Amino acid sequence: MSHHIVEFRDVYYSYPDGTAALNGLTLKITHGESVGIVGANGSGKSTFLMHTNGYLLPQSGGITVGDFPLNRETRQEIRKKVGLIFQNPDDQLFMPTVYDDVAFGPLNLGLSPEVAAGRVEEALRTVGGLALRDKPPHHLSGGEKSAVAIAAVIAMRPDILVMDEPASSLDPRARRYLIGLLNDFEHTKIIASHDLDLILDVCERCIVIKNGRVTADGPAAVILSDRDLLEENHLELPLSMQGRRPGKPGGTMNDIEKLHHLIDHWIEHNVEHAQSYQEWSKKADSAGRPELASILREIADRTEGMNELFRRAAEACR
Repeated sequence: MSHHIVEFRDVYYSYPDGTAALNGLTLKITHGESVGIVGANGSGKSTFLMHTNGYLLPQSGGITVGDFPLNRETRQEIRKKVGLIFQNPDDQLFMPTVYDDVAFGPLNLGLSPEVAAGRVEEALRTVGGLALRDKPPHHLSGGEKSAVAIAAVIAMRPDILVMDEPASSLDPRARRYLIGLLNDFEHTKIIASHDLDLILDVCERCIVIKNGRVTADGPAAVILSDRDLLEENHLELPLSMQGRRPGKPGGTMNDIEKLHHLIDHWIEHNVEHAQSYQEWSKKADSAGRPELASILREIADRTEGMNELFRRAAEACR
């Protein structure tokens, strides 16, 4: 892959329930760029990210990643070059120990156990997680899980690093460490986040997505200082531009305000998870597994049932 380009050309995608997530999305990200993706809940950010490595495939339009057009035949090759880190690290950590999770990718690339072991040590050292190598992932804190999820991806040495809300579960110290880690990553970075200060610290370019389309694209410092543009897209100025940056002495953002932002994140991803469960229930039906399909539909229904509670919690924060 000589040039680590990600290009979307008039891409459309709708979920099984009819929700239109991408509506003619067109953009191009070139080698070495650091690009922030911002937008309101439901704007299509996460759906865009899941198309970058073929987790989802476009229903119309075209996607090119490096030298390959994205399709069912090429997505395995593309996944060697694009490292996707989900918002919830539990979606990525499934092995008995941290070592096993970080080694899983390199071993599946066909590397020898000896070479994979070197990759694991290097990746865990990079994220400050060497002491975690023998621990079960479910015993880790949220910040530790995030660090291990990042290590599991960078152990595969991707050319393009894609992250969805990387700081959502981190305390201020872990967040600062993450920013330093991302700034040290030399290749292409694509980061979707409601944490606009993180975008400002890490990304030179910012793309605003609204209703599944690009509504603004330019230097991050310019985009993120445009109050009118941000308000049109249901966003606010970065806290550093409001005098409310987290961790600064005298900051005025209290815990309830922080919780309100977090609940907004949870709502968006709860909807996406419910849609995913419904989609997999249909696949289970098609595979002749009605019992599994029924369980997945029940999980989807219960997940959807949480939406009203999340909305009530968000309203109570106001």
